[in-house]
Amino acid sequence: MLFQLAIMGLLVALIPLTLTWVSNDADKYRKLVWITLFLTFDLIMFGAFTRLTDSGLGCPDWPGCYGHSNPLLAHEHISAAQEAMPTGPVTVAKAWIEMIHRYLAMAVGVLIITLMVIAWRRWIKSGRTELKFRPWFPTLLFFFVCLQGAFGAWTVTMKLQPVIVTIHLLLGLTLLAMLTWLGARQNAHAPVSSLGRALAVPALIGLLLLTVQIALGAWVSTNYAALACNDFPLCHGALIPQMDFDNG
Repeated sequence: MLFQLAIMGLLVALIPLTLTWVSNDADKYRKLVWITLFLTFDLIMFGAFTRLTDSGLGCPDWPGCYGHSNPLLAHEHISAAQEAMPTGPVTVAKAWIEMIHRYLAMAVGVLIITLMVIAWRRWIKSGRTELKFRPWFPTLLFFFVCLQGAFGAWTVTMKLQPVIVTIHLLLGLTLLAMLTWLGARQNAHAPVSSLGRALAVPALIGLLLLTVQIALGAWVSTNYAALACNDFPLCHGALIPQMDFDNG
């Protein structure tokens, strides 16, 4: 089953790898970085779709689906679960949504491994002189995507524990930011202006506030608390409503 899943992830990754290889772009490494960035963004969006359709437990085991590499082979188990509970958490549609999300995640992992291998080869071949191919950051990306994969597994095995799902999202956005930085590093940049230096601190503060807001939004979603207050901007007519902090 693991071998079949690895083949599936490789097959999905072969599409962007082939497009990169046959392209006329002289800098194929740079192109592959940006394609990996684009697919990571797609993965995050599909992860949100998986969450909003309550498909996170569409296959209640990991990494396969009832011990199989795809929902077709697990159709008997899925149909039995759907017959017992027609609205889920396990249905045929939700199983496919969950497994497609996992296939995309494996493909992104394959692409990051490819970037790491290329960086190491080009770095060694150049006599460790090409700063563009310094392999430390792609190697960090590899370990980071392994960590993200672990949280993806815990998301399922711990039955959508809110703190795990929230961290999983934040790690995914961090991975996207890291790939963006790697992509930006492939381009030549003009020296930072005095205005850019002046805006560095406000930008960092804005980034911190944005991260906190995203984390709070994820925490609301993973606890199914979006409709806890059915009025706006107040909550049950109060600015600070009665809250149960012990069980929050």
